Amino acid sequence: MTSKTKLILASNSPRRKELLAGLDIPFEVHVLQGVNESYPETLPTEKVAEFIATQKANAYQVNPDEIVITADTVVVVDDEILGKPVDEDDAKDMLRKISGKSHHVITGVCLKGYDKQKSFSVDTEVTFKELQDAEIDYYIKHYQPFDKAGAYGIQEWIGYIGVTSIQGSYFNVVGLPVQRIYNELSRNFKIE
Repeated sequence: MTSKTKLILASNSPRRKELLAGLDIPFEVHVLQGVNESYPETLPTEKVAEFIATQKANAYQVNPDEIVITADTVVVVDDEILGKPVDEDDAKDMLRKISGKSHHVITGVCLKGYDKQKSFSVDTEVTFKELQDAEIDYYIKHYQPFDKAGAYGIQEWIGYIGVTSIQGSYFNVVGLPVQRIYNELSRNFKIE
């Protein structure tokens, strides 16, 4: 794909950078510091990621030839949002909560151009086998998943041995629903 529009990814996530690069659309990374990522306590869990992605986008001033992509991912199990773990004990607790259950990985995305903005969420259901404590300990020790919502990366060891089924976009679980982003850029922003 080629475009005269400058695409800006507002994320330092190495996974998001890699996934967006896979679309073969040139982009730059620019991240503003100190953007408010809070949300109303009354907001339904399935709306939180999109709300935060939109808040992130609203912090950017966009030039006429630019589109900013912001995203936020949450893991929801039993209507509880699991963010990024703060330490090893928190990571263990999160992995025990998703063990033997299905949960939802929801990524909210906001595409902000100069005169239009499009936001959406992509929801993928992931089911894990019953994880043994030794497996959880091994994963945390060797992979240190402290920068991942829900304390795991599906593309890492725990995904290989733990995921029994997935319904929806695999890339969404990795961190960015690139297929939907591609479609929205093509349809709404005429990037070809």
